Amino acid sequence: MIKRSGSAAWSGGIKDGKGSISTQSGVLDNTQYGFNTRFENGPGTNPEELIGAAHAGCFTMALSGKLGEKGMTAKSLNTTATVSLDKVEGGFEISAVHLTLVANIPGADQQAFDAAVQDAKQNCPVSKLLKATITIESKLES
Repeated sequence: MIKRSGSAAWSGGIKDGKGSISTQSGVLDNTQYGFNTRFENGPGTNPEELIGAAHAGCFTMALSGKLGEKGMTAKSLNTTATVSLDKVEGGFEISAVHLTLVANIPGADQQAFDAAVQDAKQNCPVSKLLKATITIESKLES
């Protein structure tokens, strides 16, 4: 079993408070987050963009493996995960993640590529974690 950790610290109220997020690896080290970074465009990070980065990374790595199983090797895979945070009764929820992929795979078969994309979307560990609707738009360049 592999375990990784992240941590958060917060001080103050929801709108005037300030927080920081850190990761076990040190890539994030007391990185600022707060109301203004989540609901406005203030400097720092927010949980949604971190989930987006995690999902994009997980999906892209999983896709590389699925492509390899089908005898394909990508020259490049570029994925953006757009995470939707919606106001609902009782607060907020992450309702959806939309993955946008541009892939350059010399000699790729479109049908095998499409199957690998769907398999990675369904089965990467972050996709399995999320209850949100996950959609994808993929483009295979030649």
